[in-house]
Amino acid sequence: MIFRQFFDSISSTYTYLIASGHGREALIIDPVLEKTDQYIKLLNELELRLVKVIDTHIHADHISGIAELRNKTKCITIMGEQAPADVVSMHVKDNEKIVIEKINLTALYTPGHTDDSYSFLMNDRVFTGDTLLIKGTGRTDFQNGNSYDQYNSLFDRLLKLPEDTFIYPAHDYKGESVSTIGEEKKFNPRLQVTSVQEYASIMDNLNLSNPKLMDIAVPANKNLGLKINQQKQSNGISYDKLKTLVEKDNAMLIDLRESSEIEKNPSIVNSIHIPYSNLPSFFANEKEKLKNKIIIFYCAVGERSFLAVNLSQSYKLKEVFHLVGGVNNL
Repeated sequence: MIFRQFFDSISSTYTYLIASGHGREALIIDPVLEKTDQYIKLLNELELRLVKVIDTHIHADHISGIAELRNKTKCITIMGEQAPADVVSMHVKDNEKIVIEKINLTALYTPGHTDDSYSFLMNDRVFTGDTLLIKGTGRTDFQNGNSYDQYNSLFDRLLKLPEDTFIYPAHDYKGESVSTIGEEKKFNPRLQVTSVQEYASIMDNLNLSNPKLMDIAVPANKNLGLKINQQKQSNGISYDKLKTLVEKDNAMLIDLRESSEIEKNPSIVNSIHIPYSNLPSFFANEKEKLKNKIIIFYCAVGERSFLAVNLSQSYKLKEVFHLVGGVNNL
């Protein structure tokens, strides 16, 4: 397995790159905008294909690199279903699996630092965002944070993981890079409490100043998505137009979402299912059959389908369209 930890010294942010091996699919967690070229350089060196990028929550101290990575690599952007960000092409819920080639992560809803905070469990390690830090915990005094919720996320979810589970947080301010559940139980001063009220009293009286970039980062990170006008520029069509096109004999309607998404919101009738990350191989294997087809892509919110239209151009497919706004907005 390939596992890399990056550090941004300005915001004290940790970013993680994961892949099952050289030349395989990759995933990145909590990217920082200014470090995008560094991530892409390593991806190229290791011949990795970035297929998914995750933000654990809406960050207040830096602008996320999630949109820039989407633009440069055509990857899927992921956050928890409570996230108010329009950048997200795939929302996940508590206990949902995130899968890339030979790698599985489980989404854990761990609110408290913010109301959209998630952690992500992968075998012997957990990426805790700002919920559980090394010898600390994330503040709970903005973005609908709640010290009672965080206590439950810590003591009822994360601290019930095996004690040898490695902890990889989104931030560290003391020069540490990794810990374990067992170490945090013993040595994290904020976890040495006997009740939720005692924990809330600590968190509600920290009196910390706001992050320097909060007024810039939070609204920016909520608005990194592909706007409707942008989607329309890439052969975007309305649902009414889609219904007209699919009546043609040579039409092919393709649902780009993952199986877990389709379970929550079924496919449009007469669709075929090609997950977005499988498109390159689908195009390569079916290129001749697709030449005379009218292809209509759709996904959850229109981001993956927009990228799919752009991707199809490199295979010289001519009549390719996508549903603006996706099925979540029907």
